[in-house]
Amino acid sequence: MDCEKKLRACWFVSPSTKLLLLMVPLVAVAGLVAVAAPRKSPAGDLVSAYSWLWSSSRSYSSPTRTPILDAALQIPVLHAEAGDGGSGRGGSAVGPPAPDPPLMVVGVQKMERAVSDDSLAPEPSASPPLAAERPPNKTSSATKEGTSDFSVNVARNNVPVFNESYGFVEKAWQKRVDTDLERLEAGLRRARSGIREAKTGNPMEDPDYVPVGPMYRNANAFHRSYLEMEKQFKIFVYKEGDPPVFHNGPCKSIYAMEGNFIHMVEINKRFRTEDPREAHVFFLPFSVAMMVQFVYVRDSHDFGPIKRTVIDYIDVVAGKYPYWNRSLGADHFMLACHDWGPEASFAVPHLHRNSIRVLCNANTSEGFDPSKDVSFPEVNLHTGAIGGLIGGPSPSHRSILAFFAGGLHGPIRPILLQHWENKDEDVKVHRYLPRGVSYYDMMRRSKFCICPSGYEVASPRVVEAIYTGCVPVLISDHYVPPFSDVLNWRSFSVEVTVREIPNLKTILASISSRQYIRMQRRVAQVRRHFEVHSPPKRYDVFHMILHSVWLRRLNVGLSDNQ
Repeated sequence: MDCEKKLRACWFVSPSTKLLLLMVPLVAVAGLVAVAAPRKSPAGDLVSAYSWLWSSSRSYSSPTRTPILDAALQIPVLHAEAGDGGSGRGGSAVGPPAPDPPLMVVGVQKMERAVSDDSLAPEPSASPPLAAERPPNKTSSATKEGTSDFSVNVARNNVPVFNESYGFVEKAWQKRVDTDLERLEAGLRRARSGIREAKTGNPMEDPDYVPVGPMYRNANAFHRSYLEMEKQFKIFVYKEGDPPVFHNGPCKSIYAMEGNFIHMVEINKRFRTEDPREAHVFFLPFSVAMMVQFVYVRDSHDFGPIKRTVIDYIDVVAGKYPYWNRSLGADHFMLACHDWGPEASFAVPHLHRNSIRVLCNANTSEGFDPSKDVSFPEVNLHTGAIGGLIGGPSPSHRSILAFFAGGLHGPIRPILLQHWENKDEDVKVHRYLPRGVSYYDMMRRSKFCICPSGYEVASPRVVEAIYTGCVPVLISDHYVPPFSDVLNWRSFSVEVTVREIPNLKTILASISSRQYIRMQRRVAQVRRHFEVHSPPKRYDVFHMILHSVWLRRLNVGLSDNQ
């Protein structure tokens, strides 16, 4: 009774006190609801849909992280000891799937022009052949990183992922679609959801090709992602700049993929859009190989003219269009097969830190970040086409265990030549081929083709081996093979470390005939993804490059908070 009397006495208070007592629990409940409710950010639930990319038990993480865009894709690095079922070399990777990495969401508010500090590049010794006139500088193009008026919002793995239990998120989203950017993000969000569902679903029908087999990290997810790309992916190519440095590139050399891609993307009717408001990504159509030819002063060792050209070009497009500043370059991409591609990108900090860099020189020790950058194959097209390069005999007609021919170039090949040059009939290693011996015929007669890096990690021998049905043997440090986000290189290639070069024959001879036949058949199956066609064909190298860019755009969420 005493307790009840005391409780009643508590309520005999002034009206203002009663109001205060009623408001306190209401505020507390509202706070709990706000914390528990799904976020309504346009990219709030865009956690990466690609957990299938991390099926490997070992993965590479870049040692340098950017505060603007963190790892959204982690591409596994190959290891020579991996094999089918976890035993033997060159087989499929086995291991528990790693958790989804975080998605970085860039929210931009009242952003100033954020082109890099010009002082980072030396003064040019030649004027860049830039056709577009630079617009008046309304704001300084040398805005320092970290001083621009922009905000960055980070969405970690605690952001709700869309599924059946969050169906109301989709309904809420539809009410918010009122800008071009939000419409684009809504479509990307639906694509992510579909790819997640496809990971464990049945293969989809396709009149041309249905990816299947251990060559793929997750064939169903790749197929659904590819179809989503075909359905909605749009690229805007900036029109500023004149050839030969812009909208042009070599098509008959070791850098042929640079010119080939620039040409194909500009004439493409499915993926290219003339309306930048429809674009998911923006292509910067400069050719590093052409800069080396027309801008760089031969033997000067001065990258200044190349860097200044890149700075000026981005200054032009950033001043004329709002899209570079909207994302600080996160939805822009460049492409370079020349070894100096990474060096050119360093001219603009936002370009090498935020943008998607599509590079043959996919060297992680030089800043290549597989979470946002794309490794694409180096293809040496002597005639501009692949005629005469494709095809080879069956395994039973390949009498040579391993083959390599090439001069001294970089630190790895001298070691290879020291141990194996003209020393073994089964491992044919030559600095120069004997007169009358065909390089491609030797590849077609060999079971394994040795592909050591030169001064840079990329080598055209990788694609040449695949074209001729020869299992590639990768000898390289810090190399991310092309399309590793989709292809399981362990299933159709062998990686040998530099210190294992003396044991090369033992390593290759230890691969059983049964395992080798499986690997050789897989090489033939993945060949379509490396073939160059004009016009492009579905699933060929052009479309695989686009798909790699598409994947990385899927893992960047942009919100327009102006």
